[in-house]
Amino acid sequence: MRKLVGKFTLRLFGWSATGAPPAPAKYVLVTAPHTSNWDFIFLLAYAAAFGVTISWLGKREMFRFPFQRLLRSLGGIPVDRKGGGNMVDQMRELFAAREKLALGVPTEGTRSYVEYWKSGFYQIARAANVPIVMAYLDYATKRGGFGPALTPSGDIKGDMDLFRAFYSGMLGKHPAQTGRIRLREEDKELEATGS
Repeated sequence: MRKLVGKFTLRLFGWSATGAPPAPAKYVLVTAPHTSNWDFIFLLAYAAAFGVTISWLGKREMFRFPFQRLLRSLGGIPVDRKGGGNMVDQMRELFAAREKLALGVPTEGTRSYVEYWKSGFYQIARAANVPIVMAYLDYATKRGGFGPALTPSGDIKGDMDLFRAFYSGMLGKHPAQTGRIRLREEDKELEATGS
């Protein structure tokens, strides 16, 4: 049923699916470019069409009556940001405890232009020893889906070059709001080496 709803939604808005569902059982999922609230709706439609269940993180306070059941059914995972625990460590433990997990982690954190992606997705994947799957929405062609899985090597610039190559030429709904595909850590590496 979910697959039919996902495919119907995509067809209704003139979108087409390409590729195949991700092969790994556990991975961090990133989606770019992110410039509109519609991105989340289309991502969920693609996930449903491919039979993929995406989990996402939300503040524990959101998961209270009467929304608790609904948010969990939509893939929500409550996290405690005040407990002093390291989010990367919490996510490493979550991956270790599950047999399957597609964890969506925001890279830009906003629909507006940003100079840098947030590096949490990279840190979580490294700590949990899982790949990062690149999902995409290209409003220019109205195509989207799941791309390659990248196992982060620790060579941040080299890995980010692969992200830049994959997402090159893809347009968000509001292209001027598309952020740079760059981590702040890349600039820190350059400063440290004096390059």
